[in-house]
Amino acid sequence: MFKGVYTALITPFKNGSIDYDSLDAILEEQIAAGVTGVLPMGTTGESPTVTHDEHTRIISHVVKSVNGRVKVLAGTGSNSTDEAVSLSQQAEKCGADAVLVVNPYYNKPPQRCLVDHFATVADNVGVPVMLYNIPGRTGVNFEPESMEELCERSSNIVALKEAAGDIGQVMRIIELLGDRLTLMIGDDNLILPTLAVGGTGVVSVLSNIIPADIVKVVSHFANGDYIASKELFYKIMPLCRLMFVETNPIPIKAIMAAAGKCSPEIRKPLLALPEEELSCLVKAFKEYGVKL
Repeated sequence: MFKGVYTALITPFKNGSIDYDSLDAILEEQIAAGVTGVLPMGTTGESPTVTHDEHTRIISHVVKSVNGRVKVLAGTGSNSTDEAVSLSQQAEKCGADAVLVVNPYYNKPPQRCLVDHFATVADNVGVPVMLYNIPGRTGVNFEPESMEELCERSSNIVALKEAAGDIGQVMRIIELLGDRLTLMIGDDNLILPTLAVGGTGVVSVLSNIIPADIVKVVSHFANGDYIASKELFYKIMPLCRLMFVETNPIPIKAIMAAAGKCSPEIRKPLLALPEEELSCLVKAFKEYGVKL
């Protein structure tokens, strides 16, 4: 199930509300491009600034809109274990195929507490759970040895979105857990090295705007055409870097808006990308071949 490309969807807004028409158009483009699945309500979807009601409605809408054509991996993490359980159960009721549960943020739990947190969520839902390790956002790294302990405790933990930016840690996780825990990279700039050491794909930000090419990088590699995969990967590398000129999802939402796929509206405390940085993005994506 967890292989290929899952797109970490932006959440389009219009006049302060969810723009479901734009969301549906984005979903159709993703499906046509051949992604394996979509991730509503991840970091890229501005999950910290939607209400709980919006959170559930977005997931429900995405499930209904894709109608089984691709998998739906719903972001349901929280720094409160009870809240993560509740959000995960709601996503399951909405029909999500799996849930993505991030490291608890701000309260910075030690490793034994992380193990208990994830196990508690996994024990209270019937759909598979993908861990989401992103220490740059959460302030705590879920260590590979702790992941091994967790997998011994809970059979419902089946995959990991690894976004520590450390290929050495990727390799250590695969060394310890092998096929027991499917690993997908959460950093677009590490797609190729992750595939080379045993990862199965990517949960991608950049695939919001160039889904077909991100799919090709992964599918070429899976089909043994390593040269084609490498060439395309290095072609997209400058775009990967541009996605972090400011905090995600500011840049990806800006370029999606420039492409006419949504409004540039983003919820505070994030603000729209400054004009100077936007001009650089537009220039680079036009040179790449994106119609803007």
